[in-house]
Amino acid sequence: MHDMGADTAVTVVMPTYNEAANLPRMAEAVLQLPLDGLHLKIVDDSSPDGTGRIADELAEKHNNKGRRRMSVLHRTEKDGLGRAYAAGMSLALDEGAEYVVQMDADGSHPVEAVPRMLGTALANGVGLVIGSRYVEGGSLDEDWGAHRVLLSRFANRYARTVLGTRIRDITAGFNLWSAQALRDIDLATLDSAGYSFQVELKYKAVRAGHSAVEIPIRFEERTEGVSKMTLKTQLESAVVPIRLRMKNK
Repeated sequence: MHDMGADTAVTVVMPTYNEAANLPRMAEAVLQLPLDGLHLKIVDDSSPDGTGRIADELAEKHNNKGRRRMSVLHRTEKDGLGRAYAAGMSLALDEGAEYVVQMDADGSHPVEAVPRMLGTALANGVGLVIGSRYVEGGSLDEDWGAHRVLLSRFANRYARTVLGTRIRDITAGFNLWSAQALRDIDLATLDSAGYSFQVELKYKAVRAGHSAVEIPIRFEERTEGVSKMTLKTQLESAVVPIRLRMKNK
C-alpha cells in the first residue's frame, strides 16, 4: 500500500492553539510517514504558549536540502477551529495539494492511518475518506468518560438523522479530502466556525455528489494539554445540522 500514491501531493493541515507540548512529537510522526509527496501545514492561532515559534523552528529543521516539507500559517484572530481549517485547506489547494488531510495536533488521531486513508481514496476514487470511530473496528480511548462517549454518539446520531446521511461518524475530525471535493464545497462559503464545521463539510461534499468511505480508527485521549470542547461549541453542533437542512430543502 505504501508505494501506492507515494508521490501524490498530500498536505496534512493541523490547526494549533496552545499545543507546544504536543507539536514536536506530532510533526516528527507525520513527516516520518512513507509518503514522498507529504507536506505538513500548521495553522497557528497566535498561541500564547509559543506554539507558533516552535512550529517555525520545526519547519526550519525539516525544510533542508531544498525540500519544503513543512510550513506555518500564522493567524492573528482566533475565530474558531473551522475558520483555521478553511484557511489552511484553501492555502493547501492553492499550493497544488491533490489530497488534504485534517488532523488534530493533540495526538488523538493515529498518524499511521494516513497512508491507509490515501490508499483507500485512490483505490475507490472517492472524494472523502473518514477516520471513523463508529464503524466496525473503530474505537474510543477507555479514558473517555461515559458522558463524553454518550454525547459524541448522540451528536453523531442526531446529525445523521437530521441530515439524512449514512455516514456513521459525521462529526469526525480526522478526514482525507480530494482537492476536487474541497473545490466543490467552496470553503469560503462555510457557515460554521467551530466543531460543527466537520458536519457541514461532509454534508456539502455528499450533496455535491462525492462518495465517502469510512475506515476504522482508534481515537486516543489527548496526551498533553486540555480539551477545547466547550458548551458553546456543543450547542453550535446541535444547531448547525438543522440550519443546513433548512437551507438545502
